[in-house]
Formats: sequence, C-alpha cells, structure tokens
Amino acid sequence: MKLKSLLIKSKQFFFKKWMITLYSLVILFIIFSNVIIVKSTQKDIYSSIAAIPKKNVALILGTSKYTSKGHTNLFFKHRITAAADLYLLGKVKHIIVSGDNRKANYNEPRQMFKALIALGVPSEAITLDYAGFRTLDSVVRCKKVFGQNEIIIISQRFHLDRALFIAQKYDIDAVGFAAQDPPEKYSTKTKIREIFAKTKAVIDLYIIHKKPKFLGKKEIINI
Repeated sequence: MKLKSLLIKSKQFFFKKWMITLYSLVILFIIFSNVIIVKSTQKDIYSSIAAIPKKNVALILGTSKYTSKGHTNLFFKHRITAAADLYLLGKVKHIIVSGDNRKANYNEPRQMFKALIALGVPSEAITLDYAGFRTLDSVVRCKKVFGQNEIIIISQRFHLDRALFIAQKYDIDAVGFAAQDPPEKYSTKTKIREIFAKTKAVIDLYIIHKKPKFLGKKEIINI
C-alpha cells in the first residue's frame, strides 16, 4: 500500500510540475510575442499629421459604429476623424475602408463610408472592402486584392503594432497613424484582448501560416 501511495504521489508531483512548466512557457510566449511586435513596429507609428509621410492610400481598420449598448463607438469615431483629416490635409489621395460584412444587418465598411462622406471626403476617393473580417484579412487584401504596397494604416496605437507587424511579414511598406484613444476606462477590455491578439498574430504568421478568409478577384486601385 505504501508503494502504491508513493507512486500516486509521484505521478501527481510530476503532473503538477509539468503543468507549471507548461503554464510558464505559455506566459513567456505571450510576453515574448507582445514585446517583439511592439519593438519592431513602434518606429513606424505617427500621431502627428505634419510628421507622417505622404502615401497614396490609407487603410482604415474596421470596427462597429456603435457599442453593444447602442452608444457611439469612440474607436470608430476617432479613426474616421483621423482618416478624414489625413485626406483633407493632402497626406493621402484615397482611403480603403475595410471591415466585417458577414451578416446582412452588420456592415462596417458602409458605416465608415457614410461617416467619411459626412466629413467631406468624396465618394470617389473611397473604396469599400467588405471582406476585412480580421486585421490580417484587411492588411493582406490591401496588397493582394487592391494592389497597394505603400499605405498608411489608421487605427488606435495599441492596434497598429499588430497591423504593422502583419504588413512587415507581407513586405508592405506601411506606416501607422494613431487615432485618438478613448478614455482609459473605456478601452481597458479591448486593450487586454489585444495582448492575446498579438500572440495569435505570431502563431498565425509564423506557425500555422494563416491566410485571409477570402481574396477573390483583384480590384486594383490606380491613383
């Protein structure tokens, strides 16, 4: 009985040790992936319109116009304002609005299109990308579908790190323009999710080689 008890305790000890080791490796990988992404992209993020270099095309990464409670989504509002400012001040000539449209009653690109029009951007200067289901899809489709190799990506700073990291992997000459951040309490959950999204980006790009959900025919934008 003593021997059996010792064997059980031994198995339990090694199982706990294995779980602790695995947990530690996962935590280290999350930290490593976030540090790598931030360090490799921070030099390409601008918050000043005067300082950012001119590009022909800007890419706005999609988000809903409204929150789940029906309020105005400040992430959306500030991205649209940033894009309109870049266009009206001559930093870009064309804007791609890329977002999710997988449901009949949910259309991020159309919402962004209407909001840009309301701020004075002409409709002919806007292209709608209805298959921007994820950040990876939006960035890759910008090159593969719309033929753009030099772009300004517009989002909040914490999101731009990941978008630019994807652009680097696909040899896209991209810089990011950081739209205004909402108040800290407003964006805490989103920023926490982004920590894990960065880790997933490393897995997608370098381990499982994730591809966009849909590419389709080319729609080259000629400026």
